[in-house]
Amino acid sequence: MSLIRPPRLQPGDRVGVIATSNAVALGRLERGCERLRAAGLDVVLGEHVLAQHGPYAGTDEQRAADLTAAWCDDSIRAVFCARGGYGALRFLDRLDPAVFAGARPKPLVGFSDITAVQRWLARHANVVTFYGPMVASETFVSAAGAPWADAMLRTLFAPGEALELGSPGARALVAGAATGPVVGGNLNLLASLLGTPEGGSAAGAIVLLEDVNKESHRLDRLFTQLLRAGWFDGALGVVVGTWEGCDPDADDVLRERLGPLGVPILTGFDVGHGARQLTVPLGVTATLDTAARTLTYTEPALA
Repeated sequence: MSLIRPPRLQPGDRVGVIATSNAVALGRLERGCERLRAAGLDVVLGEHVLAQHGPYAGTDEQRAADLTAAWCDDSIRAVFCARGGYGALRFLDRLDPAVFAGARPKPLVGFSDITAVQRWLARHANVVTFYGPMVASETFVSAAGAPWADAMLRTLFAPGEALELGSPGARALVAGAATGPVVGGNLNLLASLLGTPEGGSAAGAIVLLEDVNKESHRLDRLFTQLLRAGWFDGALGVVVGTWEGCDPDADDVLRERLGPLGVPILTGFDVGHGARQLTVPLGVTATLDTAARTLTYTEPALA
């Protein structure tokens, strides 16, 4: 089933900023919101975006309430996640699928721990989401990250100008090309979702993967868990991020575990936890071309 492509953003649109996971630093949040305002957006903060409950941005109930409020407010045209970390998995069962499915579709942007929310929205609201920089992240607020923040905003305002995503430093582990909807996100979160309604599979899809700060044996364990569960069965191709902070032989583990799938694999793509962060639509059809080092969408991700 094709996912719903929400409307693109327009200058003056109201957008929500929420925290789904770990607690948010006020300074970074303010700087990120200023960047959104400079792009012509009217920023509305979630009620509990600066709350703290242990390591989390408020209780599970508060974080679920903020996501629900932002998603169900028809005046809010997009939802931006402030940061990742951990915690989104904890509140998924507090979300009402019928409420989200009945609300006006809108883009949601985030990465890492936000994979859990993105998979939930794909399963229960049937909507396209975006794997990209978060509002209170270093990439979004720093001068060095400006090109990536600008690219994310361009994707939301003018999606027809963001059809081809390329990474000159990417490398083909298995050469080839394939076309299918892009699914995936953070490797650790995808493994954590196995056995849940949002686990899904990669059948008939191009898989996006990335992770951070993992020793090789941990990467091997995650790949093996997904493989044994059949999650990769029928996958058409794999595009992988830069393995920020992982062991130097991460690509060797990737090749050994996923190479036997016999599908194109491109690694070192600018997605995930590195300083260079492309914004990748999830749920939209694209062509992976390892020779060109590109992921090219067949249509804009937003209507």
